Amino acid sequence: MANFIDRRLNAKGKSTVNRQRFINRYKKQIKKAVSDAVTRRSVTDVDKGEKISIPTRDISEPTFHQGQGGVRERVHPGNDQFTKGDQIERPPQGGGQGAGQGEASDSGEGQDDFVFQISKDEYLELLFEDLELPNLQNNRLNKLVEYQTYRAGFTNDGVPANINIVRSLRSSLARRTAMTSNKRKQLAALEETLADLENTPGSSSDEILATKAEILQLKERIAKVPFIDTFDLRYNNFAKKEVPSSQAVMFCLMDVSGSMDQATKDMAKRFYILLYLFLTRTYKNLEVVYIRHHTQAKEVDEHEFFYSQETGGTIVSSALKLMHEIQQKRYPESEWNIYAAQASDGDNWADDSPACRQLLQKQLLPVVRYFSYIEITNRAHQTLWREYEALQSAYDNIAVQHIKQAEDIYPVFRELFKKQSV
Repeated sequence: MANFIDRRLNAKGKSTVNRQRFINRYKKQIKKAVSDAVTRRSVTDVDKGEKISIPTRDISEPTFHQGQGGVRERVHPGNDQFTKGDQIERPPQGGGQGAGQGEASDSGEGQDDFVFQISKDEYLELLFEDLELPNLQNNRLNKLVEYQTYRAGFTNDGVPANINIVRSLRSSLARRTAMTSNKRKQLAALEETLADLENTPGSSSDEILATKAEILQLKERIAKVPFIDTFDLRYNNFAKKEVPSSQAVMFCLMDVSGSMDQATKDMAKRFYILLYLFLTRTYKNLEVVYIRHHTQAKEVDEHEFFYSQETGGTIVSSALKLMHEIQQKRYPESEWNIYAAQASDGDNWADDSPACRQLLQKQLLPVVRYFSYIEITNRAHQTLWREYEALQSAYDNIAVQHIKQAEDIYPVFRELFKKQSV
């Protein structure tokens, strides 16, 4: 019984040469599929890989063909219903739909969408592309480190996405040339000998046949040398270097009051998980402070922030006061870039909303680089939204966004943290 062991360097089902080129070519469709996948996932699997489905019409190759051109008339056989000049009615709606996902044709033929699997790293790279923390300034270069990727030559090992085609083919050519050079010299000499024998009258036919057989044997040996082998492959080598930047802290403020139903809390958690993945993937040593609040605010750890079931009434100013106290004790604005992201359904005591505006205007906005507020509700906006909106018109370091359903989370997230033009 024969046993086969697959020792190929590239994973099963992935093209060694074309994977990265394919991602770049269909980046628009893949990024759309990635953004759609964010809203479909549960809170626990936001950061996993994804199967991308691309419609076949988007991956069809352009073709060159002879155009009809000119003016011509055609006679179609079997026409016993119409004469020249008759007006033909428009076909019924839906009759012209083609084959595709979830559809079938009466001819029994069709074509499914192309399904493409991307890894976790590729998924997150596409998810957070072109995002950054706004207004980040170099006020103390001692802790926060950003990583910048740069080219570092070539290597014999790597992932299929980084294969260098030109270097690999050059290595293959050098190997084949070295392995077949002696045989090609012998082949050239034998072909010259054969030509002399065939042009010399009285040459032995046996000698001619023997020479031809030797030539054929040499050609077969040359043909057996593989075009490319695994040790011919060369990969682009990328390394990361640390780029000094300022130290920063992100305050995450989440409303967990009784008015926040489970669906609203889930959407808030999705937003904060996206924020957490973005910060931890893009920046090193950036500190995150988690604050949950109802009538009272409390600083919690990451696990309690996302999974605690505590609830109560609503006093939003309690979270802003606690944020200011923590900032004053641990994160002086002269040494830290301070950011804040607040999520709420907008429900608040009417007399507390003006207090929130005063806290932001006098204590927080003067020291924060960027304050983002998202309101998750399908109801009409209340006093808290109007107070924050008034601040947004007066200050350029606060952004207010509205989320109605899960599909709005990722577009709002990108709008809040899009890379600023220089």
